[in-house]
Amino acid sequence: MSDVFKSQPPSEFDVVVVGGGPAGVVAAIQSARAGVRTLLVEKSGVLGGTTVLNGVNAPGLFHAWGKQVIAGIGWELVTRAMADAHMSLPDFTDFKRPHYILQIWLDKAVYAAVCDDALVRSGAQLLLHTMLATVERDAEHWRITVCCKEGLVPLRAKVLIDCTGDANVVQLAGLRLNKNPALQPATLMMRVGGYDMATLDLPQLEEAFEAAIKQGDLLRRDLQHSENAVYRFLKSNGQNCNHIAGVDGSTSAGKTDAELNARRAMMRIYRFFKVQPGMEQFKIEWFASECGIRETCTIVGREHISANDYITGRVWDDAVCHSFYPIDIHRTDGHGIDIRPLAEGTVPTIPRGAMLPIDADNLVVAGRCISGDQTASSAYRVQATAMATGQAAGVMAALAVIHNQDVASVPIEQIRTMLKENGAIVPTETLVGSHVGS
Repeated sequence: MSDVFKSQPPSEFDVVVVGGGPAGVVAAIQSARAGVRTLLVEKSGVLGGTTVLNGVNAPGLFHAWGKQVIAGIGWELVTRAMADAHMSLPDFTDFKRPHYILQIWLDKAVYAAVCDDALVRSGAQLLLHTMLATVERDAEHWRITVCCKEGLVPLRAKVLIDCTGDANVVQLAGLRLNKNPALQPATLMMRVGGYDMATLDLPQLEEAFEAAIKQGDLLRRDLQHSENAVYRFLKSNGQNCNHIAGVDGSTSAGKTDAELNARRAMMRIYRFFKVQPGMEQFKIEWFASECGIRETCTIVGREHISANDYITGRVWDDAVCHSFYPIDIHRTDGHGIDIRPLAEGTVPTIPRGAMLPIDADNLVVAGRCISGDQTASSAYRVQATAMATGQAAGVMAALAVIHNQDVASVPIEQIRTMLKENGAIVPTETLVGSHVGS
């Protein structure tokens, strides 16, 4: 039987992290390494979240303008997985290349195993195949109920860290959330094959694609790109090349709609290409077990990251980490992506206040649902930033436990000191305004 339930219910922890994705794995490892009793709860059977379950196995961006701006535990996991797989990192000094070239393509299986090993070695406890059921606050603790295969189990924690990506802890605690009227579309990651680009009549295929849309056999967003959609889909072997619009992944019903609509789109794509000249051997070689959700909601935080804050590289007084990625808004109308690179030298920062829901004590949020508007969150939602906020959350939680105070009261310099001691890069005065120095 798991060590988690050696004590009589309710089992008690210093820190409980909910969600085992890019933010949650790092948060739990950091909290446990700081010496506090930590439990990580994950709904699936594998750690890694979007990197593994959703097949978006290309974390980034850790570097800005040729210099590393995010490091720490997330970087440790990524580089260890690359070394174990005998794979090479990109040349980060050549920063004028497109941003996706500077992301790090991981072996998903190796990365998942690396996360397992690092978490166990940290001393954190782990419950897979477990979901959160209730969240309540008493005078000194958070009381939560988790749904295990054997039934409902009560737990108690001094600090909760919400790394669900959808603010599930915050929602169950009855706290406020922001949701944009038009959510960015999801994507079902897949890999297709069975064709030779050199033998295909690409103009004819583009015409057939347009005809299939008119006939109702395809939707324009089934192939994500707005121009040369067929060429770009086939050139990429179908990876990250579809949009599933009109879904809200913040609920089980919404996630169900997303999964069903994603696989319907996959089959429309399959049936279309299978009957095209030269595509008789077309096949789907792999598809993700879960549809990748870009956006659901964000918390109402003590601070709010605006688009202007992000694109100007505002250095917040309580900044705990950097973020670096272009504005990356996926459109709902079938016309591709609005990508806006940052001005050269600009490196945004993430404030502690954006990770703290208002009207709550000892509750921290890390990952894509921290407080910010849709434009800013389209950039900071990515995996490297999620890892950085996860490590910051783990530090905040651990220090709050060690010093018996609320996470909002922990001095920011104590947070930054522990982050640096654990390999993280902290925004400092070495940044001249919003720019990385030469």
